[in-house]
Amino acid sequence: MTEFQVYGSGGGGTTPTIPPGAVRVAEFLADCPFSHRLPDDPIIFPGLPGASHMHSFFGSTVTNAYSTTQDLLNANSNCNPSIDKSSYWIPTFYNGNTPVEPTTGIFYYLGEGVRDDLIAQTQPFPLGLRIVAGNAKATGPNDNTISRWSCLHAGDAGSSHDFVTCPPGTMLESYLDFPHCWDGVNLDSPDHKSHMAYPVNNACPASHPVVVPKLRQVMRYPVNGNPANFRLASGPGYTMHGDFFNAWPVDELARRVNDCIRPIIKCGTDGRP
Repeated sequence: MTEFQVYGSGGGGTTPTIPPGAVRVAEFLADCPFSHRLPDDPIIFPGLPGASHMHSFFGSTVTNAYSTTQDLLNANSNCNPSIDKSSYWIPTFYNGNTPVEPTTGIFYYLGEGVRDDLIAQTQPFPLGLRIVAGNAKATGPNDNTISRWSCLHAGDAGSSHDFVTCPPGTMLESYLDFPHCWDGVNLDSPDHKSHMAYPVNNACPASHPVVVPKLRQVMRYPVNGNPANFRLASGPGYTMHGDFFNAWPVDELARRVNDCIRPIIKCGTDGRP
């Protein structure tokens, strides 16, 4: 458990003036290439190396079963921006028995899914917050309606909760949206999900009253064609899931929330319009 600090405008700043020509989308992002693979999961199986299925890690270059918040803060990150010391991981994707890594992992921090007046109240993730999205144990597509697969550069071809057949010249793409209503108290929970919730009717439920940025994970794999040989380390495509271990420096994340999310301004990796 942690003491929840409510940040005012940017943790002490003032609400920024919307610059002329600003795109009115509440967003900043981190672009994080693949770093390493390990059968570790410091959220689900902390301190138990090899206890997990194979994961592909992005961001922090040191994440393993023993990783703590301080370990991540003290280590290097391959993200753009490098100030994002967070760790992100997903089940490794295989084509047959060959692991295939995304061309990059793109992690969007968004203000959406709740009313604009609630976006204006968005709080930064507390340092050390851990979030899991998706269902690694899904037994069918309807068990994991959060994850979706589609084809990059295929036009409006729709999406599915399982792998899709992508035409030549396109890439298989995975989207996963994380819950963005926090209980305001716990950095984790026994099932690793109960401290977070998704909005209901464009608002956060009373049990999870704190609006935090909506993390959207986008993975683009350099494969297409028949998905018969595709699998994840966790199983079929509908077992896609993602893990996030927040290690953004507190002041930097607060600045980005204040400058990009609350005023509904589209920012780049530098957290500026």
